[in-house]
Amino acid sequence: MAWLFLVIASFGEIFGVMTINIYNERKSLFWLLAMIMTFGLGFYFLSLAMREIQLGTAYAIWTGLGAAGAVLMGILFFKESAGWKRMLFLSFIIAGAIGLKIMD
Repeated sequence: MAWLFLVIASFGEIFGVMTINIYNERKSLFWLLAMIMTFGLGFYFLSLAMREIQLGTAYAIWTGLGAAGAVLMGILFFKESAGWKRMLFLSFIIAGAIGLKIMD
């Protein structure tokens, strides 16, 4: 269950970053509360995951998946660049997260 909690925590990070971007565009109380809630849920599930997964591994995977997901959300929803270099280094982040899972 800890790995599932870690993936859920990563989604909290991804959607939290996405709501920051939306909040910066719209400045409404709804998006501010959505940002607080998504980050809060992300931290909660990270804390659950860290009961069984080592700190370094959990944090690295949480931030790596969060960063990778945020880049993909930026490309899909906010018309950010999807150049080959960006995709190459994004794949390195994902490969690192997979490597940490395999080594754990």
